Amino acid sequence: MARMYYDEDANLDLFKDKTVAIIGYGSQGHAHALNLKDSGVNVIVGLYAGSKSKPKAEAAGLTVKNVDDAARTADVIMILLPDEVQKQVYTNEIAPHLTQGKALAFAHGFNIHFGQIVPPETVDVFMVAPKGPGHLVRRTYEQGQGVPCLFAIYQDASGQARDRAMAYARGIGGTRAGILETSFREETETDLFGEQAVLCGGLSALIKTGFETLIEAGYQPELAYFECLHEVKLIVDLIVEGGLEKMRDSISNTAEYGDYTRGNRVVNEQTRAEMRQILKEIQSGQFAREFVLENQAGKPGFTAMRRQEAAHPIEEVGKDVRAHFSWLKQK
Repeated sequence: MARMYYDEDANLDLFKDKTVAIIGYGSQGHAHALNLKDSGVNVIVGLYAGSKSKPKAEAAGLTVKNVDDAARTADVIMILLPDEVQKQVYTNEIAPHLTQGKALAFAHGFNIHFGQIVPPETVDVFMVAPKGPGHLVRRTYEQGQGVPCLFAIYQDASGQARDRAMAYARGIGGTRAGILETSFREETETDLFGEQAVLCGGLSALIKTGFETLIEAGYQPELAYFECLHEVKLIVDLIVEGGLEKMRDSISNTAEYGDYTRGNRVVNEQTRAEMRQILKEIQSGQFAREFVLENQAGKPGFTAMRRQEAAHPIEEVGKDVRAHFSWLKQK
């Protein structure tokens, strides 16, 4: 079992008299900035001119600078921008200010692992990746808890890169829950695979195909929605709380028997072969190349796929069904 590290393993004093710049103020950016600030770290936020996030960050008591000034001022620069825009912002506004002894940080290894960003050898490069969305990183911190994180060292120029990464993780609350050491390669490849084959791609395809199968057989769309989409959360919550065992212990015997005898017919050897192929495409850089080229071309395919998916019947049915959920209206 891999070792987990906690508060007592990380020294936040490493950031005493240091400035941390958070580049971006989206889901992760706002959580990192506010958690670090509340942990006593001197934080600034770097945003592009005219960013709509500027008033939000300033209202939260944070100092906002343009990215160029933030990178010049900071000792540690955490880039929390979408993968596809990081290279340009890094090249134009961050790289010129990476003087010896500074640290460059990421929450995902994509741009480093696939060579889109190549930092100078004189700076530390580390990653701290919370295993949860930004709103959860912030909320759990405020509750005195935290979200588990992965951390990794790509370059240790100062001899303190690992200590800096662990201190950063403590500053955002990660060491309260536990942090696990990995590598940029391992984090990047497993993260992309999980998203594509299971969490997003696999699950979305499974939900839609189940929904379509019931509709084709003449069942009411609303029932198909409940059975194939709505109840996913109920099952996933049980799995998160206690693994597959707790979920199976909580469902009916009929459902449990159906699980054992039918699940492997849906996700079968053909599916496994496809998963292996998807992993190979990630490992070889094929997916990264495809994604980078798609963005360089202005996202024509990406935009078309978004439009097609938004028009899927499950989305229309879902809007109608959810309109009747009083608890969603309260939210």
